[in-house]
Amino acid sequence: MDARGAAKYEALLRAGRWFASLPEGFRRALIDAAVIRKLAKGEWLFARGDPPSGLFACVEGSVRITGHVAGGKDDGKEVLLAMVEPPLWFGELSVLDGQARTHDAIADDASVLVHVPQPAVDAILEREPRYWRPLGVLVSAKLRVFFTVMEDAAHPLAIRLARRLVLSAERYGDWHDRSSRVVELRQDQLATMLATSRQTVNQLLKDLEARGVVRLAYGTIEIVDLDALRRAATPG
Repeated sequence: MDARGAAKYEALLRAGRWFASLPEGFRRALIDAAVIRKLAKGEWLFARGDPPSGLFACVEGSVRITGHVAGGKDDGKEVLLAMVEPPLWFGELSVLDGQARTHDAIADDASVLVHVPQPAVDAILEREPRYWRPLGVLVSAKLRVFFTVMEDAAHPLAIRLARRLVLSAERYGDWHDRSSRVVELRQDQLATMLATSRQTVNQLLKDLEARGVVRLAYGTIEIVDLDALRRAATPG
């Protein structure tokens, strides 16, 4: 851990909708209390069942949030739920309710995180109870994404895939004035998100590539035409 240096990532964090919307006092308190955590590729940040450990923001690399399929031959199989990339904050649910972690968080690449430890978060909220509301807003934003993903189950796979790409490009709604041209998702990861095969995902991506919507490369998907991708993600 590095107790210094969180301030150098403040501009990056302000690019995110949630952090940019915070009262200045809350932003300052989070940055002042933060430490820098560095994770090697494949290193676990926390596991399901772990006690609350504070609030995190990804500022370099990426962290995958996973669960596991239980029962039968797939017992123990990792299920990718989300990929956390800069400037997303996460870990707020256990901060809010004080309960154990619900999922695993694992560095997908060498990653750097801004970490506000649990005692520091508790102290900030004790001093300023009004800051509970912004934490509730962060949870609500994640809940909106969850409802969108749940709704996707009723749509054809091609629409679901396009929606996942848009969500990733817009950092699950946290980027309000930009999007990423490159989605750092492998095809097998997309397949686990969509509960389908890698071959099917490849076929759908090849179709989008033939239409000039995306360009495929090893481990990444470049978005060539975001407006067209949004249209592909819209039912009807």
